[in-house]
Amino acid sequence: MSNPSSSAESIKLNVGDYLLYEGEESTEMYYLQQGTLAVFKRKGEKEQQIGTIISGELVGEMSFLDKHPRSASVKAMTECTLVVVPHEKLEATLNGLPKWFTALLLTLLDRLRKANARIKI
Repeated sequence: MSNPSSSAESIKLNVGDYLLYEGEESTEMYYLQQGTLAVFKRKGEKEQQIGTIISGELVGEMSFLDKHPRSASVKAMTECTLVVVPHEKLEATLNGLPKWFTALLLTLLDRLRKANARIKI
């Protein structure tokens, strides 16, 4: 995947910095240009790592697309550089696509969220 936009805003995280928190609202997703992020889910008072995000991957895309609260927290495992993709940019892109494509995205997201809810950590 290429860089979403060389003119987009980028942010840097240090080791241990949180990018986002489970349950919060979403207005952005991120493209991880450099580094490694860990994905955590709350279980009682503890967090359990459930995934890893590496350079070239997106993070925060589910909540970004379906406007539901974040399903997990994400923390930097190494120094990271991310490109910020604001929701307005997605809206502008989706407005130029057929309605069935947006319906496809939302259907897939709904099925993924339901599958995630059935997974026990």
